[in-house]
Amino acid sequence: MTRQRRRRIIRTRRTAAGLVLAAAISFLAGMTDATGLALTGDFVSFMTGNTTRAALSLGDGNLRHAAVLLSAILVFVLGNAAGIVIAHFSERRTFVVLSCVSIVLVAASIMTAENLAMPRFYLVVISMGMVNAAVEQIEGLPIGLTYVTGALSRFGRGIGRWIVGDRRLDWTIQIVPWAGMFAGAVAGTWLTRTAGSAAFWLIAVFAMMIAFAVLLIPKRVQRRFGNSQRSTPSPNRLSQ
Repeated sequence: MTRQRRRRIIRTRRTAAGLVLAAAISFLAGMTDATGLALTGDFVSFMTGNTTRAALSLGDGNLRHAAVLLSAILVFVLGNAAGIVIAHFSERRTFVVLSCVSIVLVAASIMTAENLAMPRFYLVVISMGMVNAAVEQIEGLPIGLTYVTGALSRFGRGIGRWIVGDRRLDWTIQIVPWAGMFAGAVAGTWLTRTAGSAAFWLIAVFAMMIAFAVLLIPKRVQRRFGNSQRSTPSPNRLSQ
């Protein structure tokens, strides 16, 4: 086997591992978002929607709801920051980040009292912020886990570039987080109708299952999922 072929095989395996992991985490995000929306009426990972709804609430004079949504956006941002800090000090960044996400979801799951509904909501939001640090890129291409607008935009632009003659197909991976999010949202809807508020327990267990499954991925591969470990791609790759 030639060195070039060996490198292609290794790259293919890394890409496959990254795509499966991204799909699983996006499924988790979709399931959590659908459950959160069904139980609270607000999104826990779709901050674009919360931004628009906060603006509408302000326009309608519903300052309390606007404050809740704007606070959720802030908590989501802080969750992303916390995820990066955790990943920075971790040998197995993906496993540790997902484990922390699982712990936060478990904490949210045990908050069943009526007066703890708001803290539970914010804990779920912060967990969805943290999870974005688990996988930031796959083979140099940025990928989102809890939001799909950017992924769909990159996918559409990739189609446009292919039409005008650019035959690279790296952009096709952007459909993975969308598919994972959609499938997860369908599952979350069914789960909530079946189990009610106990759905968060099952979601927490699913998050822990992903975390332990990640242990099967070598540490050297996990390190490549982080932005800080990425080699600088060309401007064309960044724009996809």
